[in-house]
Amino acid sequence: MAEPEFTARDVRIGKGLRSLSRAGEVRIRGGRLELLTSYGSEIDSAPVRSVRASRPWFGPGDRALADLNGTRYQLTLSERDPAPGEPGPPAAHRFIEAVRRAAGHGD
Repeated sequence: MAEPEFTARDVRIGKGLRSLSRAGEVRIRGGRLELLTSYGSEIDSAPVRSVRASRPWFGPGDRALADLNGTRYQLTLSERDPAPGEPGPPAAHRFIEAVRRAAGHGD
């Protein structure tokens, strides 16, 4: 089975009330989920099987939560997928689906 790949750029990554990156990158590659700053420095990474991805109960539809290594990160992606050729991150629900597929829970 081919491993799913996922990349989202221009993602706001936060922890608690603190913003870690306003234009970060979220990547699933080689069985790991990586959170990167806009400069490409690693914020955190974990095996995708140990990551929990979900939507917050309240809040805008462009938000996703990711629990990595005991730390909860808030990710602001997009409410909708960008049109072909249009810049911007994919929808938050696509990120959650990609984590579940990569972990083997979405088949």
